[in-house]
Amino acid sequence: MPKTKLLLASLAAASAFAAIPLTASAAIGLYVDIAPPPPRHEAVPAPRPGYVWDQGYWDRRDGRYVWVKGHWIHERHGMHWHPSHWAKRDGRWELERGNWSHEG
Repeated sequence: MPKTKLLLASLAAASAFAAIPLTASAAIGLYVDIAPPPPRHEAVPAPRPGYVWDQGYWDRRDGRYVWVKGHWIHERHGMHWHPSHWAKRDGRWELERGNWSHEG
């Protein structure tokens, strides 16, 4: 009997986690009508082995632009880092978040 209860509890827990969309926030685009301010000048530090520099960018939080400072991120061998940036499309501004792509 205890094994049956443990199995049922495990199945219930697993199904609860399966129902949570873990990657949903990554697919949400951010579009605004107001252009971001010009990028701030940040001194780029000297290269650091095993890391790539992620430049600073303007993010949109609580209805206003907030500067996110540049920082180091672990490099991924065989991949290229594309930093976050704003692009104008169809008269609106879209934040394209930083991401990795395969070199090639």
